[in-house]
Amino acid sequence: MSGAEASLCVTVVVPTYRRPDLLARCLAALAAQTLHPGRYEIVVCDDGPGEDVRRLALAAGGGTGPEVRYVPVTATQGPAGARNAGWRSARAPVVAFTDDDTVPDPHWLEAGLAAMAPGVDAAAGRIVMPLPQRPTDYERDAARLENAEFATANCFVRTAALRALGGFDERYTLAWREDSDLHFALLESGATLVAAPDAVVVHPLRPAGFAAGIGMQKKIVFDTLLYKKYPCLYRQRIRPGPPWFYLAVVLALAVGVAAMLGGRFMLGGTALALWLALTLGFFARRLAGSAPTLRNAAEVLVTSFLIPPASIFWRIVGTLRFRQGFP
Repeated sequence: MSGAEASLCVTVVVPTYRRPDLLARCLAALAAQTLHPGRYEIVVCDDGPGEDVRRLALAAGGGTGPEVRYVPVTATQGPAGARNAGWRSARAPVVAFTDDDTVPDPHWLEAGLAAMAPGVDAAAGRIVMPLPQRPTDYERDAARLENAEFATANCFVRTAALRALGGFDERYTLAWREDSDLHFALLESGATLVAAPDAVVVHPLRPAGFAAGIGMQKKIVFDTLLYKKYPCLYRQRIRPGPPWFYLAVVLALAVGVAAMLGGRFMLGGTALALWLALTLGFFARRLAGSAPTLRNAAEVLVTSFLIPPASIFWRIVGTLRFRQGFP
């Protein structure tokens, strides 16, 4: 081991996918850390390898700042595989994970390393997602990341622990539940995890298209994989039971449509009235307290009709793909 490698305390792994503007902002914040630049390195894992990102990463590593290394990721697709490529090239005993769309606080690395006392295997930092005074329903939902128990937008893990566990499960091909999977693997292995509330990253909300929440339901496929691997921890820490409300909404709709098609109009009308009442109640709950704008109201109305069936559909897809019971 060279003298430079011996002085390294932490490797920062940043997966990225065709967002050079956000990556540049993140790298600028990482270069401004109060930790001495000789004590950390940055590994940019490019999940959609491109010359613009490679040049950006290499340029960020010049001067008196920390070393920045560029790792093109071609063998896998998704943040789980990209993070694996990053930590496997790490030269430090601790790996700090964040995302390309975050802005780490200047004291982030120092605070995270302080939490990684002897005997501690992993630490979860604090994520801050600034919201407008009256956020939309989508913004409120996205900001729930602040309450995540363990998220790869801000966590520290010993390289030895990652090596022992094999890192991230690369079947999580979207940015969803791969961090919970690692969290549960650490817990089941008997690892010691702590909170690091002083290790802060800001995670600004990105603009989203109209009714983006519908497309987000596709990620629920990976709840099924997480439930298959860690059923008890999933029930304890993610969801105590199946999504009964969504199931009731979809069942009422299915019964109503089937009854109408079969000529049983009384049953069909009753079931469809129940479906409409449940859906409008869902709409009212989501709209309450969110931004009083026409766009937000229209978006909440549309998604209230479409999210329950989309959610159940993707759960069924996950159940069939991973051959596991309903999460």
